[in-house]
Amino acid sequence: MCECYLAAPALQKQGVHLISLDEMTNIQALERAAPSKPVKVDQVIKREFEYIRHGTISLIANLEVATGKVLSPSLLATRTEADFLAHIKQTTATDPKGYWIFIADQLNIHQSASLVEFVKEQCQLKELDLGEKGKHGILAGLQTRRAFLEDKSQRIRFVYLPKHCSWLNQIEIWFSILSRKLLKSGSFSSIAELSSRILAFIAYFNRVLAKPFKWTFSGRPLQA
Repeated sequence: MCECYLAAPALQKQGVHLISLDEMTNIQALERAAPSKPVKVDQVIKREFEYIRHGTISLIANLEVATGKVLSPSLLATRTEADFLAHIKQTTATDPKGYWIFIADQLNIHQSASLVEFVKEQCQLKELDLGEKGKHGILAGLQTRRAFLEDKSQRIRFVYLPKHCSWLNQIEIWFSILSRKLLKSGSFSSIAELSSRILAFIAYFNRVLAKPFKWTFSGRPLQA
């Protein structure tokens, strides 16, 4: 995974999309119960601490490692296997013939049978027998499905984070930016407003703020 990050500029020149992705779940549409009081001389902005809840949404986001831009976001009511597969389809459709490397954690929906079937179809592996889910072959279980999805010979493949290492996923850095610059201080009267504000922030971020994160960790074990 670290080798992918360090090779991101070279991969970009070769036409390979290196994508760091994850879900940000249960984003709350919170409306403050009273308007904020504006900044005055020698005083910070005063925000109402009580709020009204208007529900939650989930965001699946892609960070293009070489450019730092956020591509093809999905805003959804749920986070299911079908939602994740639809997101991958939506993303790869932006370059249907292109090469894609997705960096993701080991969540079950990131290693699903439906995702394996999609990759097989897109990589035109017509003669490959996937077996049967839960019984035999590639579809048998998480380990066999993961091995297939990690295959470096395929046009669409995944690189999975070690368990308990979400900090290695660059999209988590961007989620922190989204939280600090929009969600933490925002007031949203509905799910629709929250969604439109997130999409507007992504467009602004890509246009003004996006740049590749400076990645220096090479994966070497820490020395005692």
